[in-house]
Amino acid sequence: MSWFVSYVRSSIGAKQVMAVTGLGLLLFAILHMVGHFGMFAGRDAYNTYAHTLQSLGVLKWAARGGLLAIFVVHIISAIALARANSAARPQKYAVFRTRRTSIFARTMTMTGLVILAFVIYHLAHFTFGWVQPEHFHNLDAKGRYDAYSMFVMGFVKLPILISYLVAVTLLSFHLAHGASSWLQTLGWRHPKYDILITRLGPVLGLALAIGYAAPPIAVYLELIKL
Repeated sequence: MSWFVSYVRSSIGAKQVMAVTGLGLLLFAILHMVGHFGMFAGRDAYNTYAHTLQSLGVLKWAARGGLLAIFVVHIISAIALARANSAARPQKYAVFRTRRTSIFARTMTMTGLVILAFVIYHLAHFTFGWVQPEHFHNLDAKGRYDAYSMFVMGFVKLPILISYLVAVTLLSFHLAHGASSWLQTLGWRHPKYDILITRLGPVLGLALAIGYAAPPIAVYLELIKL
């Protein structure tokens, strides 16, 4: 296993590990977003979706454990790369000029920290019920956890809505920018498709941001309500 440890600790290895884990997180983000669209189908449909996930038993915990592992490895790889880059450049530039890169490319570390804080808060809110415990694990008419009502009661609060929208926008473009750069890191970028891959990030980021924002905004505007 010494070769694997050496590979992961290398700059190229850390970048490729971060790329693979990042693509895994992107896939989860897309699936999670699609699941939230069930809010537009009403209480029964969304609670059925939530109940199905909760009923997976061992598979549910295996998926959560795998997702947590991917998330932790992604963070560790990012920290390792940041330290390596800092060590390789012990003195700051006398004059700093950025290349033609997007704002999300230049702020990946900062947005990553904001996203980490948001994930912790989001888990405290909807997974552990620490933020609004009065709406956590209430039952619907069929005896299932009423995830629909918890979602609605969460986003009728403007401060929660605003913080969520800011966080998911940063999350969307953080992952979307990574989608383009990770393809290059893994050697999957080809000059023939360079324009398409370059545009992939902004388009995917916008789609994720709109997709995540739509259900909460609909709740606040009372298009989705109890």
